[in-house]
Amino acid sequence: MKSIHRGSPIPRYHQLKEILRERVKAGEWKPNDLIPSEREISEFYGISRMTARQAITDLVNEGVFYREQGRGTFVTRNKITQQLMRLTGFTEDISARGQRPSARVLSQEIIPADEKIAEILRIEVGESICRIERLRLADEAPLAIERTHIHFRGCENLLSEDLEQHSLYRLLEEKYGVPLLEADQEIEAGLAMPEDAQKLEIEVNSAILFIRRTTYTDRNTPFEYATSVYCGSKYVFYTHLRRDQLL
Repeated sequence: MKSIHRGSPIPRYHQLKEILRERVKAGEWKPNDLIPSEREISEFYGISRMTARQAITDLVNEGVFYREQGRGTFVTRNKITQQLMRLTGFTEDISARGQRPSARVLSQEIIPADEKIAEILRIEVGESICRIERLRLADEAPLAIERTHIHFRGCENLLSEDLEQHSLYRLLEEKYGVPLLEADQEIEAGLAMPEDAQKLEIEVNSAILFIRRTTYTDRNTPFEYATSVYCGSKYVFYTHLRRDQLL
């Protein structure tokens, strides 16, 4: 096993970071394994805890490790990849990866549309919409928080649906006859705020992805506006780009 070279011009934290990275690549530490504590690593390699903390934090920021409050630091599982060419829901994405999707409903209510939501959904301010907030999990691990605003005739019936056991998109298409055709989606990098970090079981200011999506029916009518917060260390968005040929 590699050791820290004290006479090297390379900073010790950087040497340690590469040693820990190699332990992951070599398969010594598997995805979701709990790695040794900062104290154990500092004692093993004969360095300060501050140096160990810096190396581990860098690898957390790079997505090699992830932290869970009160539990420790773990090796990141292979990131879940969502392609950006098709309109899919969380359940479809996670199932396609061979993992088990699930949800915890945090709120499910009818509220009046504010000015922003009304403009996006092309409805009058104050019209009733269904607002659903869910914690989305993959193999029981928190992955995202989804806050969905939906408007269609009869949307109040969604309050009686078990959205922990059923896919929202499947219910909309198969039970409510709402045809999902296309969506506009924005993705933005950010840092986890305390409330979301607690729900996702990550540290405050951890890397996250903000997703904003407006979904349309086959009549080009917006019926859903959703905002989501994804763990940045566990999720990847993929698209294939093609350059137009010059004439």
